[in-house]
Amino acid sequence: MSEEIKNEEEKVEVTPAAAADVPAEKPAETPAAEPAQPAVEPAQPAVSETQPQIIIQKERGFSHYVGFALLCVLCICFFFMPGIALTFGVSRLVSLNGAAAWIFSAILSFIIWLIFKLKVKGFKKSFYFYIGLCVVVFALLIAIEVLTEKLNVFASIFALLSGAAA
Repeated sequence: MSEEIKNEEEKVEVTPAAAADVPAEKPAETPAAEPAQPAVEPAQPAVSETQPQIIIQKERGFSHYVGFALLCVLCICFFFMPGIALTFGVSRLVSLNGAAAWIFSAILSFIIWLIFKLKVKGFKKSFYFYIGLCVVVFALLIAIEVLTEKLNVFASIFALLSGAAA
């Protein structure tokens, strides 16, 4: 047991490099004209050792990517909603295939957005007005779907855009 204590004492020797790291305290200097005030040491920031961060990332399944793709398609359809609604109206008069319907819808939607951009000052404000128009057109299509029993608006639009209506 006494050998273990001697071994520990030998290991705990203070090295000169470790002694140099310890800062020496300097006495506070006060001018003779001012009364002595207690020395206030500036607050030293707490030494915090950064711990390794563990990032756990879940593997995303196939359904995550399918859902994301579906949301992207729905966002695109929502953005083109005014053009799609006009294309649906035109398709009742003239037969259109899927590619022509998408192109016609995109061009009409871009023209409508450009009109909003030119009439309303500011990109953000015109975008908000255009999104408001998209919501109104979507609500109008829902109202037509509910009020008319024979005209399946959303099924007809899906068939038109997928090319099945031609």
